[in-house]
Amino acid sequence: MKLSISEARRRLPELVRRVRKSAGAKVEITVRNEVVAELRPALPEAEPGAAAKKLLNLMRKLPKRRGAKSNVSGRVKEYLYGSAGMKR
Repeated sequence: MKLSISEARRRLPELVRRVRKSAGAKVEITVRNEVVAELRPALPEAEPGAAAKKLLNLMRKLPKRRGAKSNVSGRVKEYLYGSAGMKR
């Protein structure tokens, strides 16, 4: 549904009720026939700490030891350009 900003201002309580009842409803607010805003239902929020829980679960799945460490800064050009880049 498209409405001018003056019409949306006048019917705002009705529009909010309509959007709240219908999950797929959205109202586009126009100024001089150009859409400048949308009124639609809010997205459900994630529970507090959900991101931290997912990270902790991911960390538990990772191996405890990741293998031998290598000196990257000592061989930067080899890492960046491969062994062919070292022959300049």
